Amino acid sequence: MLVRDAMSSVVLTIGPTHTLRQAAALMSARRVGAAVVHDPDAGGIGILTERDVLDSVGLGQDPDTEPVHAHTTTDVVFAAPTWTLEEAARAMTDGGFRHLVVLDRGGPVGIVSVRDIIRCWVPARERIPA
Repeated sequence: MLVRDAMSSVVLTIGPTHTLRQAAALMSARRVGAAVVHDPDAGGIGILTERDVLDSVGLGQDPDTEPVHAHTTTDVVFAAPTWTLEEAARAMTDGGFRHLVVLDRGGPVGIVSVRDIIRCWVPARERIPA
């Protein structure tokens, strides 16, 4: 199975000047754990995850004033839609992260998470109800 079969093609894209609260509200409304940050001044595409927001709040930073760009990961590992799920899982394991931005023709076309991969690997009939 390939990344394109597992990824979410709904990509939340935010700007670097959003506050962490704005980003968290958008992520919550879309029920996603990561957002693509488009920042042409910082090299293009980055990612903000729920962990980044959590770490900031845990440090006592104010989510109403803290800008997204201060918490964006810019050395992002990107996946191709044609990667196997094994390749994506290996990249996540090796890099210690849970989301991969999927690029095709230079632009983001999806995000694949550990949860997406697990859903593909574990048939629905075998999953334990939440």
